[in-house]
Amino acid sequence: MNKALFFDIDGTLVSFKTHEIPVSTIEALTTAKAGGAKIFIATGRPSTIITNLGALQERNLIDGYITMNGAYCFVGDEVIYKSAIPTPDIKALTDFCAVRSIPCIVVGEHRIFACMPDERVQQIFFEHLKVTAPIPDTPLEVALGIGEIFQLTPFITEEEEKEIAPYIPHCEIGRWHPAFVDVTALGNTKQKGMDEIIRYFDLRLEDTIAFGDGGNDIPMLRHAGIGVAMGNARDNVKAAADYVTEGVDEDGIAKAIKHFLVDKETS
Repeated sequence: MNKALFFDIDGTLVSFKTHEIPVSTIEALTTAKAGGAKIFIATGRPSTIITNLGALQERNLIDGYITMNGAYCFVGDEVIYKSAIPTPDIKALTDFCAVRSIPCIVVGEHRIFACMPDERVQQIFFEHLKVTAPIPDTPLEVALGIGEIFQLTPFITEEEEKEIAPYIPHCEIGRWHPAFVDVTALGNTKQKGMDEIIRYFDLRLEDTIAFGDGGNDIPMLRHAGIGVAMGNARDNVKAAADYVTEGVDEDGIAKAIKHFLVDKETS
């Protein structure tokens, strides 16, 4: 039975050290695709800042995308699922940020804005994550006027997260970086995105393999037929997985694909 492979981007497909996809990963995904596997992206990034997958996209290896942690999923030009944050929760969170001058990334369907950015936005998004698409500095009231908001990314601490959480009861809060959280509408996780993808392609959950390294990958790793944590993942992510491979820079993806696809088929 052909497999469906779901991959996080940062720290899973793409190295935090080189900011590139290892050659071994590209080769492994090419082999898996040729063998009948379907390949899907599952990321917290919106499509506007998915700027580091060219090596896979130019080979037509990607069959579909789960973006914004499950809040917006698409296959080609077809949007198969989207779910916006309720207005009262948007107001509660953005008011919280405005009073404290906390930077917040606001993401609509096709646009992204940085509201009240400080040096952390530059350091993390452009220097650490190597985002090459522009994220314009925009007043909060302007950003919130674009229509539906699918994700908010406030640069809040864990203590601030606990403080605001009771006021945004219709939201999911996911943290994969110590400096910020991704906020989506309640029920939107990478697990939800997986369900939408396999429904669209008429795939079986037991034939899915998910790969991740961050806290926002945990629902997906637990939900998949096989959850694979990267060797560079935190301990709580590894604990949620069925299997721990090597790190992204130690050919972890290639080794896991060989273990679960190549070796299983030849044994």
